[in-house]
Amino acid sequence: MSVSPPLHLAVALDGTGWHPAAWREPGARPQDLFTARHWAGLVAEAEQGLLDFVTFEDGLGRQSTDPVAQDDRTDQVRGRLDAVLLAARIAPLTRHIGLVPTAIVTHTEPFHLSKAIATLDYVSAGRAGLRVQVSARPDVAAHFGRRTFPSVGPEDLETRAGRELVADLFEEAADHVEVIRRLWDSWEDDAEIRDAATGRFIDRDKLHYIDFHGRHFSVKGPSITPRPPQGQPVVSALGHRSVPYRLIGTSADIGYVTPHDTDQAHAIVAEIRAAQAAAGRAEGPLHVFGDLLVFLDDEPAAARDRRARLDDLAGETLTSDAEIFTGTPAQLADLLLERRRAGLTGFRLRPAVTGHDLERITRGLVPELQRRDAFRRAYEADTLRGLLGLARPANRYAAA
Repeated sequence: MSVSPPLHLAVALDGTGWHPAAWREPGARPQDLFTARHWAGLVAEAEQGLLDFVTFEDGLGRQSTDPVAQDDRTDQVRGRLDAVLLAARIAPLTRHIGLVPTAIVTHTEPFHLSKAIATLDYVSAGRAGLRVQVSARPDVAAHFGRRTFPSVGPEDLETRAGRELVADLFEEAADHVEVIRRLWDSWEDDAEIRDAATGRFIDRDKLHYIDFHGRHFSVKGPSITPRPPQGQPVVSALGHRSVPYRLIGTSADIGYVTPHDTDQAHAIVAEIRAAQAAAGRAEGPLHVFGDLLVFLDDEPAAARDRRARLDDLAGETLTSDAEIFTGTPAQLADLLLERRRAGLTGFRLRPAVTGHDLERITRGLVPELQRRDAFRRAYEADTLRGLLGLARPANRYAAA
């Protein structure tokens, strides 16, 4: 009988939680939201639970309930710390867990992002990742003044103009990732000689121009930062439909997807694997994580009551792109193991109220999965690639 590999688990951290009224919960400590101590405590709890990594949400505009423009609400958390800088601040306080900040690649230069994530990989000793995200919000574009976007709502995405806009954004994102990956390889691993006796610090022949010329970017290189400890930090992306599924299949190490049942999960995984094969990556590892927003309590009724109370505080019923799970850690373990049969290799959980649900993940769900031999009992690697079973890749520019 074949034994399934252990699940991979991550948590997505955003504000005080993924429910818009989470900041009003007792114990949420919204006054600490913009302190390093607050975030360091959350990541320490995730590391105590042996999770693979945490992701940090980010954006180039204030959070909004309106997908097209900035809203004027004052009853929800608004404002964020920079995700890359936050991860760099937390890195020295942790030892094993991966740190994956979000970056909006639509308005961020790939050269700048490549050296930021490479630096994070050095600061964390090989635990850095990146979640790439696109944005078509007109108010965000106005911050930079280099391009404009039409107001496109969810109902417009199925129009020809909407499909062309989405395709263009994700084509640009794919080029962005390609440039970043080439820049990470633009220094060979042994390019730094550091020989004081001969006065040679680097071997110039082992620094390489990447000479990328595409529709969206023209980048010469090399980077100013030596090759990261992992060689290639882990790249991830969230996808909801075919165009981002192709980005995951062609460019990412991890894809986050949002199925609402096992059949849908199976179909999404199949589509991503087909895109992976079409890109010539069929033999390489690619993780597909299912996203769920979770309310976890010891009794199902307590989780349902808490969700209802938060909805009352918010004045509306919670909705999400991801499936919303309300129940116990044991019930969630049942669901995760069922979804694994559809081909998902891990899960990224979004705590509805971070201070409450994160602990139910680390102290409830994790022990339950361990009892079922479905999750690690100790960290078995020192890098994020190692935790995910991803080999350190060879440098594309190094001589054979």
